[in-house]
Amino acid sequence: MPELNAITLVVVDMARSLAFYRSLGFGVVYGGPDADFTSLHVGENFINLQLTGQNPGTGWGRIIIHVDSPDDMHRLATEAGYKPSTEPTDAPWGERYFHIFDPDGHELSFARPL
Repeated sequence: MPELNAITLVVVDMARSLAFYRSLGFGVVYGGPDADFTSLHVGENFINLQLTGQNPGTGWGRIIIHVDSPDDMHRLATEAGYKPSTEPTDAPWGERYFHIFDPDGHELSFARPL
């Protein structure tokens, strides 16, 4: 059966992007602020950051990451100075979630089943 292992996102500024993900509790597995490629733990899987020389743009979709508490993750993001695009909300499809854009415009949804 196929299983998702990693998602790779292109970024313009590795140090800025890495600071965002680390402030939300993601651990670095490989690379770092001066690297062209960095891997971060997301549970059993990974988000990879690939440095590019141009803005990747937006509109490609959304990554949904299940966490124990979207409210706690929202608090971490706001305490780190980031502005989520939504507040934690109970959705009619049975999840509590909020959305936030990373520094390169990639949309992340932090959620947990209700």
